[in-house]
Amino acid sequence: MAASALPDGFSDFAMSAFGTVLFVEGLLGFCLNATAALSFLLIKDQRTPSNFLVFNLNISDLMLNINALIGAYASYVRVWPYGTEGCNIHGFEGSVAIYATISFVALIAWDKYHYWCTKQEFYWATSGTMCVGVWVASIFWAALPLPSFGWGEYDFEPMRTCCCLDYTEGDWKYASYMLTIAFVYLLVPWGVMRSSYDSIYAYFKKTHSFKFNTFIPEATLFATWGPYLVLLLYSCVADAKTVSPQFRMVLPVWAKTSTIFNAFIYSYTNKTYKDGIWRLLGGGQKIAEKNKTF
Repeated sequence: MAASALPDGFSDFAMSAFGTVLFVEGLLGFCLNATAALSFLLIKDQRTPSNFLVFNLNISDLMLNINALIGAYASYVRVWPYGTEGCNIHGFEGSVAIYATISFVALIAWDKYHYWCTKQEFYWATSGTMCVGVWVASIFWAALPLPSFGWGEYDFEPMRTCCCLDYTEGDWKYASYMLTIAFVYLLVPWGVMRSSYDSIYAYFKKTHSFKFNTFIPEATLFATWGPYLVLLLYSCVADAKTVSPQFRMVLPVWAKTSTIFNAFIYSYTNKTYKDGIWRLLGGGQKIAEKNKTF
C-alpha cells in the first residue's frame, strides 16, 4: 500500500510496530489465559465457586486477547478488512470483554474479603448467579452503541485497524454514555475493590500475617486502564483530535496488557489455581484445601 494511503500520523514502520505489539500481547495473554481456563475445566479439584470467578475472568481476558490479535492482523495488512459491520462487531466484542473483566476483578476482591474477613465462602448458586449477571450486564451496556440502539457508536481507532467506542465526536450521546459507563464500570467496581482490600489489609495487619499484597490488584487496574479512561473522559469536554494520533493509539494498546497482568495476579499466583495449572502441565501436586490462599 502506498504511504499516502496510511492513516494520518502513522508511518509504515509505526503500523508494523503497533501490529507487532498487539500480536505479542494478544498471543501471550491468550496462551496464559487459555492454559488457566483449561486447568479449571480439566482439574476437578480446581472447580470451586471462588475459582469460577477467576475462570470467567480468564474467558473475558481471552476475548480481549482475540480482539487484539484481530487488530494485529489488520495492522499488518494496513487496512481494516471486515467492513462497517465487522467494525461494530469488533467494538462490541471488545467492550463486552472490558466490562466483564472489570466486573470480575471487583467480584474477586469481594470474594477475598468474605474469605479472609468474614470466614465465609461463596456457594455455587451465589458465584454462578453473579457471573451470569456480569455477562448479561456487559452485553447490555456494550450493545447500546450499536446502530440498533444508537447511544454512542463504534468506529475506528486512529490507526483504523481496530474499532472502539467513537470518542472523537464528543457529542451529548457519547458524553452521556461515557459518564454512565464511568460510574457503572469505574466508580462502583473501584468502590468494591477499595473497601474489600482495605478490610483485608486491616485484617492482615491485625493478625500480623500478610498473605498477599492488597495494593497490587487495584494498582494494576488503574495503571493499565487509567490512562485510556482519562482520554475517554477528556473527550467528553474537549476535542480528542487535538491529542496526537499515535498517543491515542498507545493508550488502548497498553490497556490490553491488563490481560497478561491479570493472568499472573489472579491465576498464576493464586494457590489453588496455580496448583491446578501445574497439574494440567504435568508437574504439580494435588490441591490441598488447607493450603488454600488467594
